[in-house]
Amino acid sequence: MKNAVVFLFALQVCMHISGQQEIRLLVRGDDIGSSHAANLACIDTYQKGIVRSVEIMVPCAWFEEAVVMLNQNPGLDVGIHLVLTSEWNVYKWRPLTHCLSITDEDGYFFPMVWPNENYPENRSLLHADWKIEEVEAELRAQIELALKKIPRISHLSNHMGWERADPQLTELYDRLQKEYHLELKPAADSISWLGNYDKAGSTDSQVKGFIENLKKMTSGTWVFVEHPAYDQPEMQGVFHTGYDNVGKDRDNVTRILMSPKVKKVIADKKITLISYKDL
Repeated sequence: MKNAVVFLFALQVCMHISGQQEIRLLVRGDDIGSSHAANLACIDTYQKGIVRSVEIMVPCAWFEEAVVMLNQNPGLDVGIHLVLTSEWNVYKWRPLTHCLSITDEDGYFFPMVWPNENYPENRSLLHADWKIEEVEAELRAQIELALKKIPRISHLSNHMGWERADPQLTELYDRLQKEYHLELKPAADSISWLGNYDKAGSTDSQVKGFIENLKKMTSGTWVFVEHPAYDQPEMQGVFHTGYDNVGKDRDNVTRILMSPKVKKVIADKKITLISYKDL
């Protein structure tokens, strides 16, 4: 009996050490549902690349197409990317509910969360006289529609970081995660963010930069968040002041996340690709 106990203890220690040595990478694709180009790219970077979790934007025009695609790919982990802003200049979306305190005079979400030097002062959520009960009603509507259409939703996230903008918003976000059992529960080991790369160069140089970051990874759990999309004519209408090369930028992201060179480094370095539901 004593020998059996010693053996089990030794086995647990070995498993613990092995787990510490493992390199795990969670690659998340944001904004599925925002455009047809994003929908195609998010699915392709899962099927042919390294994305294992995507974040769906419920109020956007291409939400229903994204629902169909996600239900055709049941292995792809899905989070709800809760939306309170509509940032592009000539492509807009509205809330699901009647919530005048968080919309502009035309009924669209404000473009920015915080005041931004590129926009008039009254074009941010925080500048508005927003009401927490209207914010809550809208977020609940987004959550419940997504769960109705995609029952396997595993977690919540927030678009453009609005949950950090005010303590009331932080409290609401935390409370909704718990109530709907959609909390992000990180693994015991620390989570690190995989560094970004220089986006000024060619696609090849960006792939090289991403690979250099992969090679620097040490044991533990890492997260990389980006926005896959294809540079199609549709994306020429997706831009805002200060960010006007959206289609090309996100097309490069897509190429990186499907690059055979990237996948080879991940295999050679024995990096385990995970999703949020694995945490």
